Amino acid sequence: RDHKAGIEVFSDEACAEMMVTLKQRLQSHADTDNIRYTQAIVNHGREAGASLSHPHGQLLGLPFVPGEILDEERAFVRFEGGCILCATVEAELASNERVVLATDDAVVVCPWWSGGPYEMLIIPRNHDQHLTDSSDSQVAGVGRAIRDALVHLNEVFTDVAFNLVFHTAPHHHNGAFHWHVHLFPKLTTVAGFERGTGVMINIIPPEQAAEELRRVGAHA
Repeated sequence: RDHKAGIEVFSDEACAEMMVTLKQRLQSHADTDNIRYTQAIVNHGREAGASLSHPHGQLLGLPFVPGEILDEERAFVRFEGGCILCATVEAELASNERVVLATDDAVVVCPWWSGGPYEMLIIPRNHDQHLTDSSDSQVAGVGRAIRDALVHLNEVFTDVAFNLVFHTAPHHHNGAFHWHVHLFPKLTTVAGFERGTGVMINIIPPEQAAEELRRVGAHA
């Protein structure tokens, strides 16, 4: 195996192996006392905070549920009309303005609330709170969608730094949630205004980003 190979060049088999291994490790964390939430991440490139020169991912088991996840949980609870991400998939596919790609297992969009240019959200089509609730076949399909999203991104930007962030329900949580994956390209700098206000400035409309990512993907 190529020690320096990134996800964007993974075969279907490697995508499946990556995601099934992640599923197994998350379940192991869920079975461990005092771990309430596990954050899975991939940091690629110096600008994204990568601590090693070769591609790698990290799992961090936490004794608490992070505020970001609590905020997402509250959004799921407040939404009237079912699941907010299931509704997002339906609405985005209907308009197609912000859809980057769609497969049988996942839909990739540049969300309307994007905090940065070319930000993407990978939404599994199957509604599961926990990544560990999804079948091996389903998580493998999401892995292929992640790879394809990165292929599209690398057609626009050569070897761009990015953060890949997996959000799943807290361990033993039985409320409203739909696991998903955030892809944050590191194309701009978070400056004083953003840090001071918590308000992000996105210089590229998500509709424009999605259209460009679709176009290059069609010729990849």
